[in-house]
Parts: sequence; structure tokens; C-alpha cells
Amino acid sequence: MIPRTLFSSDHELFRDSVRKFLEQEAVPFHAQWEKDGHIDRQLWNKAGEAGMLCSHIPEEYGGMAADFLYSAVVIEEVGRLGLTGIGFSLHSDIVAPYILHYGSEALKHKYLPKLVSGEMVTAIAMTEPGAGSDLQGVKTTAVLDGDEYVINGSKTFITNGFLADLVIVVAKTDPKAGAKGTSLFLVEANTPGFTKGKRLEKVGMKAQDTSELFFQDVRVPRENLLGQAGMGFAYLMQELPQERLTVGIGALASAEAALHWTLDYTRERKAFGKAIADFQNTRFKLAEMATEIQVGRVFVDRCLELHLQGKLDVPTAAMLKYWGTDLQCKVLDECVQLHGGYGYMWEYPVARAWADARVQRIYAGTNEIMKEIIARSFI
Repeated sequence: MIPRTLFSSDHELFRDSVRKFLEQEAVPFHAQWEKDGHIDRQLWNKAGEAGMLCSHIPEEYGGMAADFLYSAVVIEEVGRLGLTGIGFSLHSDIVAPYILHYGSEALKHKYLPKLVSGEMVTAIAMTEPGAGSDLQGVKTTAVLDGDEYVINGSKTFITNGFLADLVIVVAKTDPKAGAKGTSLFLVEANTPGFTKGKRLEKVGMKAQDTSELFFQDVRVPRENLLGQAGMGFAYLMQELPQERLTVGIGALASAEAALHWTLDYTRERKAFGKAIADFQNTRFKLAEMATEIQVGRVFVDRCLELHLQGKLDVPTAAMLKYWGTDLQCKVLDECVQLHGGYGYMWEYPVARAWADARVQRIYAGTNEIMKEIIARSFI
């Protein structure tokens, strides 16, 4: 295997601590969290104490000013252990950057330290019942009334939605202006008129608290606008490459884990008097998966390198998101097949990972949209 030279000894020490934390604080409880429909709220506080949340945030706002590779380590270890209920990356690597990059100094000082500590759990509310990948189709409105914006609308499929204390809401401040009429707002969960619907029962990622959110005459201070009114769509486009990078990182980590589980299983499982791993078909399938995962790993690390340099562009991030999640689903399907009937049993991690993986090709922009983005970049 090609050695990974991007990560320093400090990154690997952090990886060891993250792995130990997750093995102690999450792995023993994840099955119960799948039944509950959400992880234990206290895990967020413990993760904050362990330095696992928002490590990239500058020290003046409570963070460690670490590079993005520390976030990548958390994503990879969560993915390798199949802990898909844990929404740390969305909180740290998707929501927090919006506040850091577009929030006022007052908003940064008010909220970022609480995100770092885990005192506040965050979500971002983009998707609506009638608007998924097409963010220009958002119907939620925010109307300026004096020194407050009044928000009305609904959102669905919101990750961290049930536990969220603070939500970034995508809303139209000028419904007639299309993309240029979109704005972003910070809304606290205890704001009058903001209610959370039921936790949605999904095919996979059962421990991840995914909810509907409703806004009825929700009033937020004018100061809770992130950046400028009407610039929300532009801000979303600027931040989406990192979001899609996080999806690609997790996809490869999940595929790697599934391959290791399947190697162990096929070495132990016997059929017709010999280990399944001794059959040529099995060996060829394992060889194919190992090769494709290695190719994917090199691409992930190259994208990480570009991101650290501020050079990861929208089409390249789209390539990683689409190809990485397609590969993840392909590998997991092969691994389930090699497990036979046991691969379809929920008690086996490969079954849960297979179910959890399917949505990766849908969220953060469907893979069909990713291909359209890529095609537009050169056609």
C-alpha cells in the first residue's frame, strides 16, 4: 500500500486519541442509539473536552487553530468504526465555517466557543419538502420588520436537527430575485415559533438525529443575518467544496473498514471444506476492492492537499463526492455479498454500513448534480 505522507506524527497522535475516545465513549452504545434515533447528548460535551470539535477555529474563539487534517482524522475514525450517528463533521466542518467566515465579531464570540466545547449542537437547514439539490427553489422566507427578520417556512431531512441548539436557516429575503435573493440566518432552538418535528425514521444512519423543522413567524435580530442579505447562495457555493470533501473522506474510510471486516470474515468462514478467502472469485473480488480503495485514497489525499493550499475547486470536490460515494456503495455491496446471508443481518457491521452508505450519493448534492457540475466545468 502507498504510505500516507500528508499526516504528521502530531496528526497520528491525535488519531490515536480520537480512536480511543470513540472506542470507549461511542462504540459500546451505538446500537442503543440506533434504537433511540439519536446519540447521547453528553457525547457532544465529552467530544468538546477531548478537542474533537471545531479544532480549526482560531484560539480567540476557543479553538486550537489546527489545520483541516485534524478534522479529516475525526471523519476517518468515525467512518472506520461505523459510527454514522455522530454528526461531529457537519457541526465542525460545515456549520462552524459559515459563522467563522460570514458572522459578525459579536456572533463569532457569542457562538463559536460554545460550538468548540459542545455546549451547543448545530445544524444547517437547507433542504425543504420541495427543494433538495436545487437550492434556488427554497420557499422559506425571511422578511425584514424593523430590527428583526420574520422567518416562515419548513425544512426536512435536517441532520442534527433533533438535538440542535443553533441552526443556520437558508431563507429567501427577496423571493423574486432567484439565487440573489437567498440569505442565511442563525436561529436558536428556543426562539418562539421555531418547532422541531418528529425524528425521521430512515433506512440507514438510524442513530443520526434527522428531523423536520418548522418556522412560524420566527423573529430573529437583524444581527443574526450571516454576511449580507442576498449573498446566501454565493456563500453556500463557496463552502460546498469542503462539505463534499468531508463526504468523500468518510466514504473512503467506510469502504476501507468494510474491506477489513470482509477479509477477516472470509478467512474464518468455511465452505466446501476451505476458507471462503481461498476461492478464486473471493480473492479476485478482494483484490479489485483493495485496488479501487487505494486509488480512491490517493485521490482523497490529493484533494486534502489542495484544500490545505486553498486550491480545491468546485468541480474537483464534486468529482470526489460522486466517485467516492459510488465506490463506497459498490464496495459495501460486494462485501455484503461475500458475507452471504450473514451480510444481511443487522448485527453484522457490514449490514449497517451498507444501509448507512446509500444516502451518501444523495445528500450534499446528488451524484447526478455532481456530474452536471463537472460537465459544466469543461463542456
